[in-house]
Amino acid sequence: MRKLFVFLKDYKKETILAPLFKLLEAFFELLVPLVMAGIIDRGIADKDMGYIGLMGLCLLALGAVGLVSSITAQFFAAKAAVGFSAKVRQALFDHIQSLDFTNIDKAGTSTMITRMTSDINQVQSGVNLVLRLFLRSPIIVFGAMVMAFTIDVKSALVFVVAIPLMAVVVFGIMIVTIPLYRRVQSALDKVLGITRENLTGVRVIRAFHQEGKEEERFQEENRVLANLQKFVGKISACMNPVTYVIVNGAIIALIYIGAIQVNIGSLTQGEVVAIINYMSQILVELVKLANLIITVTKALACADRVAGVLEIQNAEAAPLPPGAGDVKADASSKEAGGGGREASPFLEFDHVSLTYQGAGDKTLEDVTFQVQKGQTIGIIGGTGSGKSSLVNLIPGFYPVTEGAIRIEGQDIRTIPAEELRGRIGVVPQKAVLFKGTIRDNLQWGKPDATEEEMWSALDIAQAREVVEGKQGGLDAEVAQNGRNFSGGQRQRLTIARALVRRPDILILDDAASALDYATDARLRQALQSVENEATTFIVSQRASSILHADLIIVLDDGAVAGLGTHEQLLQDSTVYQEIYYSQYPEKAKEA
Repeated sequence: MRKLFVFLKDYKKETILAPLFKLLEAFFELLVPLVMAGIIDRGIADKDMGYIGLMGLCLLALGAVGLVSSITAQFFAAKAAVGFSAKVRQALFDHIQSLDFTNIDKAGTSTMITRMTSDINQVQSGVNLVLRLFLRSPIIVFGAMVMAFTIDVKSALVFVVAIPLMAVVVFGIMIVTIPLYRRVQSALDKVLGITRENLTGVRVIRAFHQEGKEEERFQEENRVLANLQKFVGKISACMNPVTYVIVNGAIIALIYIGAIQVNIGSLTQGEVVAIINYMSQILVELVKLANLIITVTKALACADRVAGVLEIQNAEAAPLPPGAGDVKADASSKEAGGGGREASPFLEFDHVSLTYQGAGDKTLEDVTFQVQKGQTIGIIGGTGSGKSSLVNLIPGFYPVTEGAIRIEGQDIRTIPAEELRGRIGVVPQKAVLFKGTIRDNLQWGKPDATEEEMWSALDIAQAREVVEGKQGGLDAEVAQNGRNFSGGQRQRLTIARALVRRPDILILDDAASALDYATDARLRQALQSVENEATTFIVSQRASSILHADLIIVLDDGAVAGLGTHEQLLQDSTVYQEIYYSQYPEKAKEA
């Protein structure tokens, strides 16, 4: 929680004024029993109606001033709490945006969502109540005890015994429940994770008739969460009855001692009533304090979880190998007998390996190849062979574990992320569109793109008919996640979005999987105009999508199983032959 205090710095005035007005309210509240004592001992005893009326007006004035002070305190407390939570939420969102894929994968989407919503809401409630009650309740408790001592020392000794007992109960329960509330929030993460998984995979669940199994899985995690909440709730629920027992026991003692004191003439009836009122005030405030502590306990647990995300830092880049920034040329680029060199490669993978954090085996191992500017690179292989992992290394989404990736001779780890990704257009496996308009989505690729540039990109991506078929054209509405478009339409629009910026490197990660063969063929033909300018990586399960590529990389279980053109691989690569002939059985007969 302490690490989050920095977000209150813009609300210093509110964090000071809210408790001050609450203290003002408490001060007037402490005067009420003394006024009541005066009414009983002087007004009622002497039948002085004028005095009773005057003191009655005084009580009304104290109540009115207390109400104004309370409302003012609430205003400042709410302003500070809401502003604080807004800043924390923004900081958390910005920090998550800065995390690399490794940390996001490790933390988990459901955890991030819970901390962004439920946890921050709990922290907001905690800040609000602390500003309103954290000073008021102790002041009332100790102020009532001091006022009781000014009336009668012997009776006030009851306060000295009762208050420490109640403090032990309140803070003891607080210490026990803090770790339990952390466990409750962790269990909530799991329930949210299952819910999210079921919502995103609902079609698969129904296709395989797994509704019953998923319901049981959800019920089990929900049962764990409910049991945890009931357990910690039972402990927290002990606070009110135990404090009531202590306070009511103290009131019984006060009545007994007060009766004796009145009988011997040491106390008046009004003073006994005042002392009992002070004890009742303590009871009310301790109940408030108990509720405050329950809320603050939850808030502290949630604040630790939020701070935990803010403490996540991207791992430092692995040390660069010697000469990482130097331009290299492969020995194989020498011309036979001439000894000369071709132009330095535009992009180079130099013995690259990748191991995901927490994984036992390497996902990619010793991948080496060179690409010239404007070439088309096809990447093919079985499911899980590492195709997407390979292209995700180029924009630096994941850091290489071994080796180096160079663009124009410069190691990508030495290039600022914004500059590196500004040169790359990526179309991921899952086509993602954002709520807004088609124009808004295309301008993600280039914020200042003209309509001419957007229509040009749409033409290449075979998406013109998609846009023209929507009312409003470029200004047609896009629903959340692009739900008002088919899978193929979403893919074509995401390809257009990547093309708008005219990137140096274009990565199509199985980006045409939802397109029919005719549209895929037209897309490949149109991309050739871009390929002369951009270095294009095409990841595909279809051999037809990469036949024309200048270089085809065949991956098998994370290793390069073939490297060359289509014709070369048909002769040299067994893995490529299996893939190609499985898709073109008639060619297998001819071979």
